[in-house]
Amino acid sequence: MIGTLTSYKIIARDTARSLQTVANDRVVKRETAYYEANISKVKSVGDFMNDRRLYGYALRALGMGDMVESRALIRKVLEGGIDDSKSLANSLADPRFRELAETFNFSRYGATTTAFTRTQKGLVDRYMRTTLEENAGQTNEGVRLALYFERKAPDIKSIFNVLADRALYKVVETALALPTSLPGIGIEKQAAIIASKLDVADLKDPAKLSKFMERFANLWDLSASRASADPSLQLFQVNTTGGVSIDTLTSIQNLQKKTR
Repeated sequence: MIGTLTSYKIIARDTARSLQTVANDRVVKRETAYYEANISKVKSVGDFMNDRRLYGYALRALGMGDMVESRALIRKVLEGGIDDSKSLANSLADPRFRELAETFNFSRYGATTTAFTRTQKGLVDRYMRTTLEENAGQTNEGVRLALYFERKAPDIKSIFNVLADRALYKVVETALALPTSLPGIGIEKQAAIIASKLDVADLKDPAKLSKFMERFANLWDLSASRASADPSLQLFQVNTTGGVSIDTLTSIQNLQKKTR
């Protein structure tokens, strides 16, 4: 079996080619054509929710495919938008809800929401990337984690961004050989320990990011037997609690706001 680092580098070395392979898939091509032909017709949250193909495509693009059936929650997130600091999207610790509300910001832009690049080509590009990562994960979940972290790294502004994202945290936990018991000491102490080992500014340096990904991939393979029993796929499933207490998520959310 090809190791995590080798598999990751094969994809990352020519991402454009890898994405084109995804785009050429028959199902991907069909669903993308439908999305591109119909998304501009959507003028409201209701329109968006009522077209299951558009709705499903968008959620899958944002890594929220497991939330397709949580229609009531998604509707509330979209209707609340992001302008109100107390909106549902801003209250949930999982950043994907805010990204969804920001991408489809009907509360701010109304009928013109789907005219923007981010809801058209931007969303299609995101769908291709997410599908690429998911496909890689079918063979090796470590490769999916590495590709996901690589994509998200430029947007990581603080350790709290990592703590709020289970997939990002799994990469950091593995690369830094952090004890699995670390979350039990409290958010601020946890963040301080990680910050002493990782400068998030380094993640914006391609050379330093590459070394970090190599460390993650090598350590991931070393713990392969343990990882095989670990349902890592759940790291990419949206969950308002994710097995973490509401108090903990609230603490992360409050600390994230301080760093924005």
